[in-house]
Amino acid sequence: MASSKLLTLLCFVFFFTILSSVSGSIVVSKPHAAPESFNLSLIQNFGTCRYTVIISTSCSSPRYTRDQISLSFGDGYGNQVYAPRLDDPGSRAFEQCSSDTYEINGPCAYQICYVYLYRSGPDGWVPASVKIFSHGSKAVTFTYNTYVPESIWYGFNYCNTVSHSNSLAFGGLGKLVLVWLVTLLW
Repeated sequence: MASSKLLTLLCFVFFFTILSSVSGSIVVSKPHAAPESFNLSLIQNFGTCRYTVIISTSCSSPRYTRDQISLSFGDGYGNQVYAPRLDDPGSRAFEQCSSDTYEINGPCAYQICYVYLYRSGPDGWVPASVKIFSHGSKAVTFTYNTYVPESIWYGFNYCNTVSHSNSLAFGGLGKLVLVWLVTLLW
C-alpha cells in the first residue's frame, strides 16, 4: 500500500513539475509596433556580453532583399542590445527560406523578453523567427511569420506581461495542490 501511495505521489510531482515549467514558456502573440516610449538612446553599458542571434527568413519572403534590417532586444531591467544594419546584399543575407546567424556583442542582460526588428527598403522582407542565445539565460524564440512594416520598430515585448504573472501564479498553485496531495496520501 505504501509503495502505491509513493508511486502516486511521484506521478503528481512529475506532472506538476512538467506543467509548471511548460506554462511559463508558451506565449502566443502577434508582433506589433514598438510603443512610442521605445528609445534606442536608453542603452545601458553594464558589462559586455556575447549573444548568438539566428534570424530565419520566411519562405513567403521575396527571394532576396535589398531591405536594411536592424535589431534591438533586451530584458525587463532596461538592458538593451542594438545591432544596426545586419543586412549585407553581398553575403546573401535574409534570402527566402534561409537562416542567418550573427554574433553580437552588447550590454549584459538578464532573461531576454523583447525583440524588435526595423526594416527599411523596397522589397518587403518577411522574417519567420528570431532566436537569441546568451550565456546565463534560456534561449528565447520570437516567431514573426508576418510582414514587417517599413520604417518602424516591430516585434514583441513580453517583459512584465500577464503570461509571466500567470506562470508564477500557477507555480504557486501547483505547489499548493502538491502539498495538499502529500497530506492526503500520508
